[in-house]
Amino acid sequence: MNKILRVFGVLLSTIVVLTAQTTEDLIEKNAQLDTNKVITAWDLHPEITKMIQTILERYHFKKIDLNDSVSSLIFDEYIDRLDNNRIYFTEKDINDFKKFRTEFDDNIKNGNLYPAYFIFNRFKKNLTKSIPIIDKILAQGFDFSRNEQFEIDRSKANFPKNDKEVYELWRTRLKNDALNLKLNGKEYNEIKKTLTNRYHQFHKFILQYDAEDVFQLFINSFTYNIDPHTSYFSPKTSDDFKINMSLSLEGIGATLSNQDDYTTIMQVIPGGPASQSGILKEEDKIVAVAQGKNGEWVDVVGWRVDDVVQLIRGKKGTIVRLQILHGDMSLNSKPFELELVRDKIKLTERAAKADTVDIKFNNINFKIGVIKVPDFYTNYGNTDEKSSSTTEDVERLLTDLKKAKVDGVIIDLRNNGGGSLPEAIEMSGLFIKEGPVVQIKNSTGRIDIEEDPNPNITFEKPVLVLVNRYSASASEIFAGMIQDYGRGLIVGEQTYGKGTVQNLISLDKLVKETPQQQIGSLKMTIAKFYRVTGSSTQNKGVIPDISFPTVYDPKESGESSIKSALPWDKIVSSQFHKYGDLTNVIPVLTKNYKERIKKNPEFKYIYEDIDKYNKTKNQKFFSLNEKDRKKERDENDKIKETRKKEREKFAKDEDPFLSEAKRILSDFILQTKKK
Repeated sequence: MNKILRVFGVLLSTIVVLTAQTTEDLIEKNAQLDTNKVITAWDLHPEITKMIQTILERYHFKKIDLNDSVSSLIFDEYIDRLDNNRIYFTEKDINDFKKFRTEFDDNIKNGNLYPAYFIFNRFKKNLTKSIPIIDKILAQGFDFSRNEQFEIDRSKANFPKNDKEVYELWRTRLKNDALNLKLNGKEYNEIKKTLTNRYHQFHKFILQYDAEDVFQLFINSFTYNIDPHTSYFSPKTSDDFKINMSLSLEGIGATLSNQDDYTTIMQVIPGGPASQSGILKEEDKIVAVAQGKNGEWVDVVGWRVDDVVQLIRGKKGTIVRLQILHGDMSLNSKPFELELVRDKIKLTERAAKADTVDIKFNNINFKIGVIKVPDFYTNYGNTDEKSSSTTEDVERLLTDLKKAKVDGVIIDLRNNGGGSLPEAIEMSGLFIKEGPVVQIKNSTGRIDIEEDPNPNITFEKPVLVLVNRYSASASEIFAGMIQDYGRGLIVGEQTYGKGTVQNLISLDKLVKETPQQQIGSLKMTIAKFYRVTGSSTQNKGVIPDISFPTVYDPKESGESSIKSALPWDKIVSSQFHKYGDLTNVIPVLTKNYKERIKKNPEFKYIYEDIDKYNKTKNQKFFSLNEKDRKKERDENDKIKETRKKEREKFAKDEDPFLSEAKRILSDFILQTKKK
């Protein structure tokens, strides 16, 4: 296996790090856009389509059978990507498109892109038709005393039958938007202006789509149904991706995804402006974006993530302002404003860092070391950074912790989405003397076993690995190895379950005659990871020895929530020698942990939030009555205020999971000594 092979991590989101156009470039420069322009494929697109299909058929890890059944899945995915809320297409449109449902397989093989562009042009036409409807509804205003409801998630709903149903869907949607703004203290004139700008600006973004944008959208509706980590990158997206994967990043340092019409923070990258602010956190929602100190706010609710990224990213030293709703805030809450100065995210600031803490457990003093590993990085190809690699940094930190005479170490891999495979292997070797670390099976069925390259053990004392749902790929390899060897405890949430390897192929090199325009790249799944026991990390991830409470149901988040994800399976176990058998001690540690958290106020809050989430997660409708919504908001504010007062009576725990992990490790050390 090539030692510079990289595990591309969780690529269901976009990292906001690049140099970009200004808001004025993106919105105002095309003020005279032709709303009736019909977009057609470039001459080269049919050849690229056939090329992609051939490459996937021959070299993808999964054996692909492109047939009518897959065609139907591509059709549904493409429609969902264009109109997930089912508000632009009507039943008539879908009936007009039905002739294409079982033809996409043949179209892709033949390079026929007419149906894809026909559907997109209809979408653009209907989007244009929605603008006067929106303007008319906003001009009339709303009666918030009526008992009406708004359907939250329409991804599974029926498409509207006629113009009357389209109008009613827009009316309730806009009324919900307006009520949120009204509850935040805005007058109707301001509400009307905000919502007018929101939908007019989105319209302008879509009108700026060119043939390459539509091509990428359609081809990725195809590749997504093969597996979620295989995708086509247009020339521009390909360049962005290559810069994203480098270790020299420039921007605010945050990973974004789309959740229920809101651009949401998935990860705050250590060392970036977002992290240094100390304010932005995972699950926070971005409501609006502005440039500089005095730039006009651009409302981004309902926008695609890629379009929001265009507004947020920018040159080092420039200012971007965000309106934010914290993850625990109601959508009715008033967002707060945050000013960030875009900067270069240095590898040295993203590097692994260590700390020590003294803890008294069962009247015994323990010194615990904590090493935070944000990702598995390497200095390969990097000449402007002094930092080396994850393994070298962690080895140095472990040596320092040994000198500090720690009793055990916590390796914190929460939100670590992966990175360099060789680094995950070499870092694993710091905790074992010898043996296999991971097995890799390629598309031909060949299995390579990657061994610990270092015959020495850097750290022999007890180890605890802290993980969550966003620990993925290379993180899962390390955590799985620690668990399989009985080398330490895995504590936290079930990990993401990304156990596949991708390779980036430049399509430009495969074209016989080099065209004037660039073609782009194909990111393709070529192999699969397996633990030393033979169990795949794909789909299932790593299940902790001790599980923390979480609102994340594996069926609703992570790899296992994606229908097209490759399945879990198992191969023959490799030969390895376990360092210990923790089957007897884990039940004792779990029992003690559960008894402790019953008395922990922070865990009480966590369970309350989980209970609330479970009661509301299947809620399909929001009330559009102002009194009802205000009552709901007031109840949420009351809970926050009560917790705030309660926290004043005890030491506020900024990170209850890490604090409890320290107690579990102390108990583990104690139980091991007893044994």
